[in-house]
Amino acid sequence: MAGVSGLVRRPLQQVSGLLRRRFHQTAPAALQVTVREALNQGMDEELERDEKVFLLGEEVAQYDGAYKVSRGLWKKYGDKRIIDTPISEMGFAGIAVGAAMAGLRPICEFMTFNFSMQAIDQVINSAAKTYYMSAGFQPVPIVFRGPNGASAGVAAQHSQCFAAWYGHCPGLKVVSPWNSEDAKGLIKSAIRDNNPVVMLENELMYGVPFELPPEAQSKDFLIPIGKAKIERPGTHITVVAHSRPVGHCLEAATVLSKEGIECEVINMRTIRPMDIETIEASVMKTNHLITVEGGWPQFGVGAEICARIMEGPAFNFLDAPAVRVTGADVPMPYAKILEDNSVPQVKDIIFAIKKTLNV
Repeated sequence: MAGVSGLVRRPLQQVSGLLRRRFHQTAPAALQVTVREALNQGMDEELERDEKVFLLGEEVAQYDGAYKVSRGLWKKYGDKRIIDTPISEMGFAGIAVGAAMAGLRPICEFMTFNFSMQAIDQVINSAAKTYYMSAGFQPVPIVFRGPNGASAGVAAQHSQCFAAWYGHCPGLKVVSPWNSEDAKGLIKSAIRDNNPVVMLENELMYGVPFELPPEAQSKDFLIPIGKAKIERPGTHITVVAHSRPVGHCLEAATVLSKEGIECEVINMRTIRPMDIETIEASVMKTNHLITVEGGWPQFGVGAEICARIMEGPAFNFLDAPAVRVTGADVPMPYAKILEDNSVPQVKDIIFAIKKTLNV
């Protein structure tokens, strides 16, 4: 009580000075942007920049997209540039490829990449091979984008990862973003690229917010296709992943750092062309390698990384066999407990790392 009465008796200037000393100003909060918003920003900026860019797909216009990735674009750009299509992937993918051949820059959205199998002839035979078959006279600047890989509770026909499928095909570029920075930078680079680009997003990441660095907020921000990013430097083991599993790897690395194990986590960003140089340099430093992916093990992305390391200069630096952490070699079950055991979890990554390091 005496302290309060003392404050009351002091002149106003002294009291305000006292308050200023007791409270410090906090730095402004970093800009938090969800992956969905980052994709929307990237497409919006490219639609504004180049009138040849347009978006087509099921429910992308009046409904704002099945996952609201194209929210607001139809109202801003109208029917000619944001186009709702019938439920016919082969039809609208063919229209998009033809438009690209005619000089436009279409963004072809698949509601899920599982449905892209209906249009895979257009993607592989029409889009991917034409530049080669025309001896470089006919580019096909098109982006095929949509959610890829396991979601939640959608079972066997809607849970496949197509990274290995499309990464197998020459003529395509294949990108796989993890966070908001990846999503914005890669969608813009994909739209500007003169080759067909397959952009494999993840439904479970759409609503996840990430800090967007100041440089990524620029309309000129691009992430080069074919370049990986070291998300966390380390010295004991190299952990390579793409899409959602990158987050799992970072969680595992945080847990293991408390036990004295420092993991170098590499976010691939691009499946094809693969940035094997970044992976090789890391393996030469850490002498151990783990790959993590949500897809099936046979002929997968991890299998390709292991083969490239074995064939290249980094092989002689390995102190233990490279290990793959993958989805289970079964069609995705519907039951939640079986689904959880069919995709890599943080505990699986930690187990594989400890086994590789023999700790």
